Amino acid sequence: MRITVKSGVAAALFWIIFKLTLYFLGFSDETTFVAVLTNIFMLLSAISIGLYLQKRIDTDETNAMVDLKNAMSAGVPYVLITSIFLFFFYSKINPGYYAQKIAEKEYEIHQMVNDSAQLEKFKQEFPDAEVMTKDQIEKKLIENNKKGASVGFTTTLTILSMLLLSTFYSIMITIIYRKIVFKD
Repeated sequence: MRITVKSGVAAALFWIIFKLTLYFLGFSDETTFVAVLTNIFMLLSAISIGLYLQKRIDTDETNAMVDLKNAMSAGVPYVLITSIFLFFFYSKINPGYYAQKIAEKEYEIHQMVNDSAQLEKFKQEFPDAEVMTKDQIEKKLIENNKKGASVGFTTTLTILSMLLLSTFYSIMITIIYRKIVFKD
């Protein structure tokens, strides 16, 4: 297995252990923000460490596209492993997370619909709501909330956003390494 892939897998396993530790210590819901930031940092670490080690191993001079490919070969395994883990984490290990978030949002929607000032503000922002009753607005908002707060939807967004971030990081790390660190 290539060193770049190993760095991506190692970083993913480290993050999975970190996420599970937070969950089993009871910090799961309060530290979601910390887990997300750690996830982003570990993606950056996997790409930068993997590319650095690969460039140290390479004896031939490489071009920027080879370096970009090597950087992506560290990022993509990380993204796939963490995304698959998140799917199983929220569907099997912590399935109540989304039920709790949906219930909280439903309460907020109910409060908003029953407050006439907030309801008027909502109707001004969304002209389609002008012809709807309070019950129709509440039902539609709750329905949309349930579609967005699901394991499958979150996994899809995670894969897409982390692949974009992985591509961006790969480009930036390649440029930094080529222009500053290794001065090709």
